Order: sequence, then structure tokens, then C-alpha cells
Amino acid sequence: MPPSAPPPAHDTLAPASGETDVAAPRIERSGGDDATVVAHGSWTALAFSSRHHWGAVSQGLARTSPDAELAWDLRPIEQLDHIGAQVLWNHWRGAWPARIELDSQHKAVLEHVARFTCSAPVETQPTLADRIKSFTNNGPRAMYVARDFLAMIGQLVLDIGTLIRAPHRGPWRDLSGQLYQFGTTALPITALVGLLIGVVLAYLTSNQLRNYGAETFMVNILGLSLIRELGPVLAAVLVAGRSGSAITAQIGVMRVTEELDAMRVMGIPPGFRLVMPRVLALAIAMPLISMWTSMAALFGGMIAADLAIDLSPAYFLQALPRAVPLSNLWLALGKSAVFGILIALVACYFGMKVKPNTESLGRGTTASVVTSITVVILVDALFAVLFKGVGFR
Repeated sequence: MPPSAPPPAHDTLAPASGETDVAAPRIERSGGDDATVVAHGSWTALAFSSRHHWGAVSQGLARTSPDAELAWDLRPIEQLDHIGAQVLWNHWRGAWPARIELDSQHKAVLEHVARFTCSAPVETQPTLADRIKSFTNNGPRAMYVARDFLAMIGQLVLDIGTLIRAPHRGPWRDLSGQLYQFGTTALPITALVGLLIGVVLAYLTSNQLRNYGAETFMVNILGLSLIRELGPVLAAVLVAGRSGSAITAQIGVMRVTEELDAMRVMGIPPGFRLVMPRVLALAIAMPLISMWTSMAALFGGMIAADLAIDLSPAYFLQALPRAVPLSNLWLALGKSAVFGILIALVACYFGMKVKPNTESLGRGTTASVVTSITVVILVDALFAVLFKGVGFR
């Protein structure tokens, strides 16, 4: 724009105090083979606050290639702050030009910007040393989790010993409330799910048994699968998703609201009043819920067998004791009690580890449910291996 023509009013911001005294930053380039880029004016935040000045500098930098072989002369710059130095450093793409001339004070500002400006990291495949380092860093964390979980189990044993020595000090009201919450209120949903599982299993099995004329073996298949495996595991999964998440959320909210700290200040042991009643309640309720779920599944299978292959309920009830030895029932009860103890311990552990914020509460509840279901399946597989010769004729 010619000097005689003033810039349009919309190209500049309202001048701040002292802006009229600031020299406009600009870039010039000398021609010839030995091209040199010369910077003039004040390269400061105050100068760049004008849209006109910033637009002129942006256009000048856009016409200038960030070639490292290009010479730069920054000596005509009157003022250079960290904003102006950052503009130059970004244009140079984080590397010093091969030839540059500048004053000592400007060099100090550019060196400071270059030192604290991080270049984009290059993603590389981890080496064997990196994998070993990652394993050593994550290993102690797993050790800490195992240590804290074992400490909780040890504290539970001590609390049970205290309860046996002094029953009058036991939290019986909390225990009865947890029994009602974890046991009685879970009966409708477990019965419904068990009934549907029995119906589905009976219909799928009847299609195969009819082909071989082995309809009478329906009682053996339903009895062993539901009483020994599916009933306890299905009940444990439902309780882990329903009651395990509730335990973690309850204790986690107490952590967020600092109720656990208040209990410690008042001399109330959290393990005795929070962990032990929930563990005992689930240890008592889980075998009963497991048998309730198995009975509902057997009832659904019996009705479906009568409709699908004309296997009468009277024959079903008469053949069930002979097809399923009593040892399977005791195995299912013992396995269910172990499931209940583990679900309660995992839920209490994650509840105690919740940090005083809502985000940690959500992560802890999710991790509690996933871990509980995983532990239930692993322990069920362990029981299947250890008692593979028990309960069969």
C-alpha cells in the first residue's frame, strides 16, 4: 500500500496505550544468488496486537522459505521479546539457520525460546530394553496390590477373631441389613434369569437328544450342568454386577465425603464395621442364592422338557436324585461361599482405594465388577480341575 494512502480502518485494532510508538515489524529479502532475509521493527507482543502488523509479518514469512541454507539478518530489529522469538523459531521449524547475524541480547532471547520449545516426539517401536524397563516399573505395582489385598484378608481374619471373642461388640445390625440387601432383594432377578437359562438349555439339548432317542438323559444333563456349574456361576456373576458394584460405590462415596477419615479419628476400625459385615453377609447369602437360582433353572428346564420331548415332571423329579449325586450339591454350596467371599473382598478393596473425586469412583466401580467376574470364572475353573473326580457315578 503506498505511504500516502492510510490503511483501512477495519485492518487495525484500536491502538493500545503506547502502540503508536512501536515500530511496525516487517521482513525484507535481498535479491541475487546470496539471498538474505532482513527483519526490521519491533517483534513484540504489543506490535503483533495490531491485525495490520501481524498480517504483514505473516505474509512476509509465508513468502520466505524456511530453508536452513537461507541467511538471516536480525540486527535491524529494535525490540525482540519471547513472542517474536517464538514466531521466528516456529518459522525455522525448530532449527537454527545455517547463517544468521543478530545482537547478543536478541540471541539470548532466541536461545531461551529454543531451549524450552519441545519438538514433536517421533513414535518408535519399543526396544527390548524399553519393555524390560516397563516391566520393572509395573512389577512393583502388582506387588503393592497383592500386598494390600493380603493385608485386607489378614485384617478380616483378625476381625473375625475379635467377633468370636466378643460377640456383643459385633455389628449385627449391619450384618442383617447387608443380608437383606444382598440376599432377599436379589431373589427375583436371579430366579428370572435362572428360569430362562433352564428353558433355553432344555430346548437346545432336546433337539440333539431326540435324534439319538436319548430323551431320558435330559435329567442328567440339566441336573449336573445347573447344580454343579451354571447355577453357582450365574448367581455369582449376577451378584458381582449387582452387589459388588453397590459395595464399591458405598465405600467409595464414604471415601469421597471423608467419612472413612472421620471413622478413623473416632477410633472406629473400618475393617470391623465395613468389610467384615459385607464379607460375612455374602458368604452366607451366596450359597442360598446359588441354590435358589439352580432350582429356578431346573424348574424351567423341567417345564421345557415336558413341552419339547414329553418328559413328564414326575419322571424328572424321580430321576433327578439318581442322576445327580449329593456331593454335587455340597460342592456347589462350598464353591458359592468362596465366590461370595471373593466378590465382597474385591469390592471392598476397590472401594477403599477410591480417591476423593468422582472420576476415581466411577473407575473403581467398573474395575470392581470386571475383576470380580474374572475372579469368579478363574476360581470356578480351579474348582473344576481340583474336583474333577467328585460327583460322578
